[in-house]
Amino acid sequence: MARILMLTPQLPYPPRQGTALRNWGLLRGLAAQHELWLLSFAAPDQTGAIPEALRSPLKELAVIPQPTRALSQRLRDLLTSRRPDLIFRLRSAAFEAQLQTWLNAHAFDWLLVEGLELTLVLERVWQRGSPRVAFDAHNCEYLLQQRTFQTDLRNPRRWPAAAYSWFQWRRLRRHEATICRHADLVTAVSAADAAALQRLAPEVTPLIIPNGLDVDDYATWTEAASLQQPAFVFTGTMDFRPNIDGVLWFAAEVWPRILAVLPGAHAYIVGKRPHPRLEALREIPGIVITGAVPDTRPHIRAAMVYVVPLRVGGGTRFKILEAGAMGKAIVSTSLGAEGFPNVEQAVTLADDPVAFADACIALAQDATRREQAGAQAQAFVRAYDWKAVLPPLIERLK
Repeated sequence: MARILMLTPQLPYPPRQGTALRNWGLLRGLAAQHELWLLSFAAPDQTGAIPEALRSPLKELAVIPQPTRALSQRLRDLLTSRRPDLIFRLRSAAFEAQLQTWLNAHAFDWLLVEGLELTLVLERVWQRGSPRVAFDAHNCEYLLQQRTFQTDLRNPRRWPAAAYSWFQWRRLRRHEATICRHADLVTAVSAADAAALQRLAPEVTPLIIPNGLDVDDYATWTEAASLQQPAFVFTGTMDFRPNIDGVLWFAAEVWPRILAVLPGAHAYIVGKRPHPRLEALREIPGIVITGAVPDTRPHIRAAMVYVVPLRVGGGTRFKILEAGAMGKAIVSTSLGAEGFPNVEQAVTLADDPVAFADACIALAQDATRREQAGAQAQAFVRAYDWKAVLPPLIERLK
């Protein structure tokens, strides 16, 4: 049994979006076999009492409010540092002080760092020489920024954003390479991400721990939101650039084609913090932007077809796992379903607007086909239950 100190960018409970879903799955699995401490930031919407479900698996928990960074400070960081903007987002003296207090008080075997945005603290850890560091790469961040740059470059109105991504892409490559080379263990969510990290640091062999899910928590869920049918549903954090880009593409290129055949159809964009760029979508017939909801499962349960129209990003998408676990027919771009081997057995893939719309329409019009597709998706996702994917990490951290 090892002593592990886990660092997370936000409280992993309740597990209702990608980062929290992964962190909660890892936390519960590791705490069942090891002694686990958690040092976490709390997002602005995570104020209030800490749920007992989060406290109970842990030896100890410390929570620090997420810092705010003024625009002037961000501009100074961009101009005065050659390191990526991402790693300064959660710079916090209070977080570092708590980390040092625990490192001085306990002989930890491992420090488990969840995501690149927390790696600024590792400089002082490596100066100490202990504990061993496990870096969990939720995304291959340089690849995500590279793809964002390539997408924004095609739209002249997005050229300022493309310029930002161009610089950040190169800075992220250097930083990710450094972290991977210094870490004692690197984990990746897919073979594709592992290969991308190895291109940065060929001497590193990441341990692949796919994103997982407690499948039965979704498969047995019965509550459904009251949606107007046929309902096409997308869920995600709606200030995240890949989600913004995907929804804008879907609304502009795919939705008019669906609406021409299914005039009563509705598309539900479900997720917290809708970006201002999405405001114009509220004027499009049939599109509903919900904002934050207590739980996305009722909306997924009520979906006739679940859509993943992503064109930018990296890693693997919990969207696929959640919708599949609930037995939903899924239409996705190839990139949206990236990282899952043989995913075409469970998801309808379509990369151009006509094919994407046609797939959505065909599923909406054929209940038998939808049911078969949903059953195939659910069977596929069973292989990604946390009980199936976590044992290699539990063993490696002994």
